[in-house]
Amino acid sequence: MDLFPQSSSEIQEFLKTGISDSEARQRMEEFGPNALTEKKKKPAWLLFLYQFKDFMIGVLMAAAIISGIAGEWTDAIIILVIVVLNAVLGFTQEFRAEKAMESLKKMSEIQAQVKRKGEIKKIPSHELVPGDLVYLEAGSMIPADMQLLEEVALTVDEASLTGESVPVEKTSLPQQIDLDLELEKSHHLFKGTLATHGRATAIVLKTGMETQLGKIADMLQGEIPKTPLQQKMEKFGKTISYLILLICGIIFGLGLLRGEEAVPLLLLSVSLAVAAIPEALPALITIALSLGAARLAKQESLIRKLPAVESLGSITYICTDKTGTLTKNQMTVIQTESDSENQFSPDQTDLDVAMALNHDAKKDQEGDFVGEATELALVHWIWEKLGESSYRKLEEQFPRIGEIPFDSERKRMSTFHQFGDEVLILCKGAFEAVDDCLTKENHLEKIPQLVEDWASQGQRVLAFAGKVIPTLPPKSSWNQLEQDLDFLGICGMIDPPREEAIQAIQECRNAGITPVMITGDHPETAKAIARQVGILEKERKAITGTELKELSDVEFENQVESIAVYARVSPDQKLKIVQALLGKGHYVAMTGDGVNDAPSLRSSTIGVAMGITGTDVSKEAAAMILLDDNFATIVKAIREGRRIFDNIRKFVKYIMTCNGAEICIIAIAPFLGLPVPLLPIHILWINLVTDGVPALALAGEKAEKDIMNRPPRPPQQNLFADGVGFHIIWVGILMAAVALFTQYWAIRNDWHWQTMVFTVLAFSQLGHVMGIRSDRWFLFQIGIFSNPTLVISILITLLLQLAVIYVPFLNEMFHTSPLTWAELGFSIGMGLVVFHAVEAEKWVKKMLK
Repeated sequence: MDLFPQSSSEIQEFLKTGISDSEARQRMEEFGPNALTEKKKKPAWLLFLYQFKDFMIGVLMAAAIISGIAGEWTDAIIILVIVVLNAVLGFTQEFRAEKAMESLKKMSEIQAQVKRKGEIKKIPSHELVPGDLVYLEAGSMIPADMQLLEEVALTVDEASLTGESVPVEKTSLPQQIDLDLELEKSHHLFKGTLATHGRATAIVLKTGMETQLGKIADMLQGEIPKTPLQQKMEKFGKTISYLILLICGIIFGLGLLRGEEAVPLLLLSVSLAVAAIPEALPALITIALSLGAARLAKQESLIRKLPAVESLGSITYICTDKTGTLTKNQMTVIQTESDSENQFSPDQTDLDVAMALNHDAKKDQEGDFVGEATELALVHWIWEKLGESSYRKLEEQFPRIGEIPFDSERKRMSTFHQFGDEVLILCKGAFEAVDDCLTKENHLEKIPQLVEDWASQGQRVLAFAGKVIPTLPPKSSWNQLEQDLDFLGICGMIDPPREEAIQAIQECRNAGITPVMITGDHPETAKAIARQVGILEKERKAITGTELKELSDVEFENQVESIAVYARVSPDQKLKIVQALLGKGHYVAMTGDGVNDAPSLRSSTIGVAMGITGTDVSKEAAAMILLDDNFATIVKAIREGRRIFDNIRKFVKYIMTCNGAEICIIAIAPFLGLPVPLLPIHILWINLVTDGVPALALAGEKAEKDIMNRPPRPPQQNLFADGVGFHIIWVGILMAAVALFTQYWAIRNDWHWQTMVFTVLAFSQLGHVMGIRSDRWFLFQIGIFSNPTLVISILITLLLQLAVIYVPFLNEMFHTSPLTWAELGFSIGMGLVVFHAVEAEKWVKKMLK
């Protein structure tokens, strides 16, 4: 049984009947329903368990188990709570990401009007099979990939697949069935697109996962790449964990060699592990990202996945759509050229009359014009030029009495208007289509060159012509009226660039970020807009999807960094572009709004969907949604992302310095003949309170002055670059030396040495956090109170530390003793040493430059 009619005569016969219900059932069994299928998803419980695969999480859990065995239940419980909270957060993010497929399925479920065995009926679109005959009209969602067999003035909005803002004219192919589905062919229709004008009859060629939409859905099943922050934290976690295990092993081994008992050594090793592992760091990063996301929401950026906040600060490439992001998504007439006198109206040019009358735009109940985008542009322009009264006067003076609708073969539209006792014919369309209708007396010397110049600037050019005839003949001969017309003029229109986008592109360049345009629009239009906004510069080039297809993978990888504009690209090519840039080591932001953008949004470092024009699929696949669809908002988000990363590095520097000091204190004290300086409860208090509260407040630090005038961080750069690792080492050693000196001096003077070591370490950290608020500027330059949250957090931490020292029941819980004024004064003085040392480091750096 042939699925499709084989000849022109068979097609004509097929149009009368369609397939039978029995044939439809057989084909349903063979091809399955016209619906998107999913690969088997991981169950929720397995997704949750996967969150515990991280190496650092494993070390933390091992430390919790050892702490429990050793009887340190407080340590064990706190560590386990942090681990579980981390797992819940990761599970929630992954679970939400899987909604993308559900949105695709929801989008594709519509009703279709089919003819089966000569009877027209409506069926759910998932019941369509290859060979079904489907009827379409304006407003119909295309339910499958199909071929047009009959059509009347059909135009289709394919923006969800191609990104092209202007509806595409479609033509039928009734002679044969063309199974080679391509977006460029005007007789093919694709699932998920929308019929905007006319009506048609089409035959279903592909259903379900075999459609273009289905192939996109299949691409969405790939793995989501890890964000820069996730990569850095994974590497950081492994590094610090290996270091901890090594140090603990050395301490344990040396202790056994010295003849010490195994149990006390084990407790010491656990204390070291607790000291070294930054228990509060995952929670602090999560909270910092949440605060950043809240700030971005106020700037029209909705963050769906928290790590995306930091990812923005790493971006080296932005792959952006054109329509609505760089442009206003509103066709606008920008210039006209009239070539006639005021023959039709004494008050208006003939071109103005034609632009005011030759269209189908209407006003809705709210008083706004509605209609096709090109005609709306004409109406808005002429309405503003003439004013309402003159516009209405023309409508009354020249009432419409007939029309030849636009169709894809003629590429023009004509309207007939009463003109006194005569009839006025007005025609508009593509220049070449209108040129065919002109009288031989028309001498268009400069117009063809002008049309070519405007088109090269990315403008859509419409031509107008007209004439006056005595009477309107019978409708059967109307087509003959589109001859011997007088040329009236041309107009050029464009979807203009956003002014703020031009500035944002320049800011990207200042920040070392390369913008790239990826669009489904015409190459000349894409290049024109790219030049206007500053994306396409002399040293960079533009290519089309066809040209890209001809390049081998190796050739494309060699050229990808020199290409600024991609036009007429397919969904898989968008994904290919993103993957090529990622393969070059770049961090890529991809913007988009259509179904076609979902795979590349999901595969990029950070996908940015459009909140106004974006489909549900693109929003679910993206990590961030622009609520105003504005490219400039991305730049604001990048600034915030850089600020967030700077602040994350500050509290990594802060926490790891303190933890390093704790390791040194516990590891070195026995070799100096000193007792163990700190108890595990002291270490946890410092890590979760003295570390945690001020570190959280560091997330509120303002952006550095030059934050958008420096290049992005190198993709492979770790958290300890730019002197961060060196700072952690030398300040950690200094902090440990101050604490150990305090211990030695306090024991010598018979003071409360353990409480003093505990207090000096806490005060040293508070001095440290004030010093690292900026890498370049001294505290008096940035202002003590420029981050009031941090000042308040330091005061709260001070009060809590004093409470631990002086409140009786806390003395018992934390094994502390009240300090005398002399002891407290000595502790404060020693704590300030670190602050002054960190400030001095900035001075040394400036001197060395």
